[in-house]
Amino acid sequence: CYMAAPGKREELHDMARRIATTGYHVVLPNLYYRTAPDFVLDFEGDSNRDEMYDLMYSLSNRMVIDDTEALFAHIDNHPDVASGGPVGCLGYCMSGPFALSVAAAYPHRIKAAASLYGVRLAVEADDSPHRGFGAITGEIYIACAETDKYAPPEMVAEAETAIVNSGVNGRVEWYRGTHHGFAFPTRGTVFDKAAAETHWSRLHALFDRNLRSYAVP
Repeated sequence: CYMAAPGKREELHDMARRIATTGYHVVLPNLYYRTAPDFVLDFEGDSNRDEMYDLMYSLSNRMVIDDTEALFAHIDNHPDVASGGPVGCLGYCMSGPFALSVAAAYPHRIKAAASLYGVRLAVEADDSPHRGFGAITGEIYIACAETDKYAPPEMVAEAETAIVNSGVNGRVEWYRGTHHGFAFPTRGTVFDKAAAETHWSRLHALFDRNLRSYAVP
């Protein structure tokens, strides 16, 4: 479970625990560990938003791909995990493209990947996630908010076209009436309980289809 830009906060731990209660071993890495191991956005005072943007833009798909290799080593050494078995991943906002990039980089391990209102899914860069869809052997799911300045419709349309052209097993789903961040319970009026529950049902089904035979009882 890759964190969103505001940091590795308790809200994300709760979401990771929700997945774990269905029988999966879940890891939630701090992607800012290189420079800010304890960063959490000040949602109330907004005092460190500039720092958040600096941290967010300091990351790259390649860096998270490398980090994920270290995560594989960690989980493969865990006594309750099937070593070398299929893995699922998901990313919110900043990490939506990371989840899809990781799925392309490690097709032999990542068998389910989800981007939840992910940004930068289709950009001009050579390592844009949509360019790697053809390498993915697992299933991908892209959830999009109807109103999202960080993930405009034209970008999502390009990603959806790439799904069709690449032949990858995947789909895009629009969550009508929602805004960026709709699945986060602490996001005030942006949180949409009905949409959040739908996104949970999609995630559980995605993982169950592709990973269930390897889940810990």
